[in-house]
Amino acid sequence: MPPPLHILWRDEHLVAVYKPAGWLVHRTGLDAGETRFVMQTLRDQLDQHVFPVHRLDKGTCGVLVMALHSDAARALSQAFEHGATHKRYLAMVRGWAPGAIEVDHALKPDDAPADAAVQDAHTRFRRLAQLTLPEASDARFATTRASLVEAIPTTGRRHQIRRHLKHLAHPIIGDATHGKGPLNRWWAERLGQQRLWLHAWQLTVPHPVTGAAMKFDSGLRWPGPADWGSGHRPTDESTAPPCADWQRLFVQLPWQETPAPAP
Repeated sequence: MPPPLHILWRDEHLVAVYKPAGWLVHRTGLDAGETRFVMQTLRDQLDQHVFPVHRLDKGTCGVLVMALHSDAARALSQAFEHGATHKRYLAMVRGWAPGAIEVDHALKPDDAPADAAVQDAHTRFRRLAQLTLPEASDARFATTRASLVEAIPTTGRRHQIRRHLKHLAHPIIGDATHGKGPLNRWWAERLGQQRLWLHAWQLTVPHPVTGAAMKFDSGLRWPGPADWGSGHRPTDESTAPPCADWQRLFVQLPWQETPAPAP
């Protein structure tokens, strides 16, 4: 049986949880061998029905909101559909990404026929930190570079952040579909785990009843300069936040902050 999910917020109308990497939001025939599902686990954990109102890719971890009754589901679904939400993601990408850039690059739905219409897609990106390692992950280069990037999508196309970063030639580390296999394997060996390094950091939605802005945070703590590359890990992993893999990533590698993230 999967472990219980970490609940970030709950009232009688909605619940915000931390979705671990590798979990599906709900069952799908496209991944019949998976046994970990947020919707079913949360239903059993709360002992009540839950309603999905948005989704995160299987490999993405972070904030996920679900409604607790049909009226709330309708209101929240409309908020996502009409762009009344604000999403903030963190990604680890190949190379030194631009300091700040907006990508307005239309996308076709995944697996769409060649003559399918494209859909508007817009994402704002900002580099938060960068690093250079002396080891070469590619024979063409003497070093390996990476960046931590903030991504704020203003539209909600499937795999939008992943596809826009590929469009910029800075694919997300661990992205098996839109990234580079040899580079992904190199990083997986170095970091000790193979996963998509994309994190749903913060999500703001209007409350389905009051309309008040509800800001949910994954608990990820942005480190100070002394933490970069310190190698320090908590002695008691049982007390680590659900995003402990990202916190370890911060201290495991010699990042240089450029610039500090906005609150």
